[in-house]
Amino acid sequence: MAARERGTPTVVASHLGLTYRVFGAGSGYREQDEHAWWQRAFGRSTRAVGVREVEAVKDLSFVARHGEAICLVGRNGSGKSTLLRTVAGLMPPTTGSLWIAGEPRLLGVNAVLMSKLTGARNVMIGCQALGMSAAQARAKFDDIVEFSGIGDFIDLPMNSYSSGMAARLRFAISTASVPDILVVDEALATGDAEFKARATERIAEIREQAGTVFLVAHNAATMKEIARRAMWMEKGELIMDGPVDEVVDAYSAKFGRKARAQRAAKAADEAADEAS
Repeated sequence: MAARERGTPTVVASHLGLTYRVFGAGSGYREQDEHAWWQRAFGRSTRAVGVREVEAVKDLSFVARHGEAICLVGRNGSGKSTLLRTVAGLMPPTTGSLWIAGEPRLLGVNAVLMSKLTGARNVMIGCQALGMSAAQARAKFDDIVEFSGIGDFIDLPMNSYSSGMAARLRFAISTASVPDILVVDEALATGDAEFKARATERIAEIREQAGTVFLVAHNAATMKEIARRAMWMEKGELIMDGPVDEVVDAYSAKFGRKARAQRAAKAADEAADEAS
């Protein structure tokens, strides 16, 4: 990774948009008859299968810089994961442009790990999939095992692991080397409190060494601990971009549990007033 000064732009998005098609939606797809479904699916019917276009990201522009950790906040379906996958190079934008300095990496090496092999073998495979040499992977081996906290299970096949153990090992492998741009989608939702604390610390270390960290998290305290900046997305649009405290507090005020409870209580009071 080429050395870059802190504050240098690493990701520039200009009027970025991403639209994808959902097949089997809308008119012409309401019948429940299975035979009719097969006719439509294999072109044996004159009735067209419905197609619906979904704008997952709409006209979004931002600049991310070296040394920044940026949290994405928003409700489910707001476009957060789609934006992360676009930054990671997994989904090309439909409109606008995206400029990236360096190599982005989506946290996770699931595609190359093999469940029938031991954790130890998967550590070597995963590290080399990240671009490390065999010697570099061996040098990182003990640190990865210790960080994952799976102990002697490292010598057992991964299909014998619990989902939490497997997730911890994947996280440890994925963060064994420092990328230019790290993209983290919900990784901090896995594991106990102790592991979450270690994962948060690891991401903070990467933020100091790497270019930029993008992540999705739902715990306000975690977001404020990791990041200094947040981007709030709603229905594919960027609602707010600024200091993490301001953005998270504004989002929580609108969609947090307390805000919902207050609105429900207010509605109940108004209904009671009308009835009296």
